[in-house]
Amino acid sequence: MTRQAALRSNRTDARAALPAPLVWVFDGPFEHCLADIEDTLRRGIVLLGDVSRVALLIELSLPALERRIAAGDALHPHWGRFLERIARYGLPASPRVRPLRRDGHLATLVIAYRN
Repeated sequence: MTRQAALRSNRTDARAALPAPLVWVFDGPFEHCLADIEDTLRRGIVLLGDVSRVALLIELSLPALERRIAAGDALHPHWGRFLERIARYGLPASPRVRPLRRDGHLATLVIAYRN
């Protein structure tokens, strides 16, 4: 086996060895969803054991969020406080937030390892 083939094989093995992303969904009042996301994130970090290679994605359903706002939920200051609280976990980056135009669960949390 050539050196380049060995390096490619090692990269492929490393990618294959990564655990599948962890996914949770949340519904209900926005403030409660954020508290539940934080609690789940904390438990996910304990489960994974290493935050240095963790990537976070939070998907927000815009139709579900619109319904929560119509019901009286406020985004601020809850979102800012949520970001402040999770910053103390030592994550390599802030979570990526992806707005979804489709209806569904208010929030989805995805925790994944990255290379």
